[in-house]
Amino acid sequence: MPRCTTGFARAVALASHLFCFLAFLPALALAQTPAIPLANVYHQGVNLQGYWVSEKLDGVRAYWDGDKLWSRGGHVYAAPEWFVAHFPEHPMDGELWSGRGRFAELSGVVRKSRPEDREWREVRFHVFDIPAEGVPFEQRYRRLKSLVRNAGSRYLAVVNQSPVESHQVLMAKLDRAVDEGAEGLMLKRKAGLYRAGRSDDLLKVKQHQDAEATVVGYRPGNGKYDGMMGALEVELDDGRRFRLGTGFSEAERQNPPPVGARVTFRYRGLTATGLPRFASFQRIRNDEPERR
Repeated sequence: MPRCTTGFARAVALASHLFCFLAFLPALALAQTPAIPLANVYHQGVNLQGYWVSEKLDGVRAYWDGDKLWSRGGHVYAAPEWFVAHFPEHPMDGELWSGRGRFAELSGVVRKSRPEDREWREVRFHVFDIPAEGVPFEQRYRRLKSLVRNAGSRYLAVVNQSPVESHQVLMAKLDRAVDEGAEGLMLKRKAGLYRAGRSDDLLKVKQHQDAEATVVGYRPGNGKYDGMMGALEVELDDGRRFRLGTGFSEAERQNPPPVGARVTFRYRGLTATGLPRFASFQRIRNDEPERR
């Protein structure tokens, strides 16, 4: 079977040039990057009486500032005017979502600089929080439900929160959700405040561990992968690097993610040096909108 090496060859040729450019990206970051809460990982022993649970939507994080929808990286999603026409003026935090197992399709829709009405008809903004300084989540959630109810928009929905009794109940709920096609669950601390960065006020509950890294280079393949990408060289947010060599389709090895791309990978625990063990590529995390 003939192999197409064009994509990999082009990627390798551009890698060194792009890497030099990417070194300057922090200075180019937009000032309006949303200061949003991020999740830590759930572990047994957490006092679940203080939390509510909801489905973890496999969508695209978005922040509504009362006028525009912003990406996590600080760029505006070009949502059609009719999509946001009846959104409240109050800021809201949530996920653009079009259903389970449709992340790649959704990403392609919301990233376009010229939105297509037909595609956006399938999208909903599922909101789970509102920024309000010093107000516990339990009160923010009640306010959020009122805002959405009064807005009357068919493209706006509130993520349902419910109590969870124990670790065993939580794990059973996780298994059912995953069997039905969900990515996992989320826990929100009822007394938690809305603050940027990672904290235990927000916990993700999944059957496997996952994380994100940035592509910084490539290793060529051997044997049946000769002429293709053998492994990605990726960098974690703490600056440490490792090779990601499994989980790719042949098409992805022929046309690997470009240098600078954010990729999501699965793993099982950490090595003695703290690096992900048995890491496997899952997908490109391409949820930033196209530049106009």
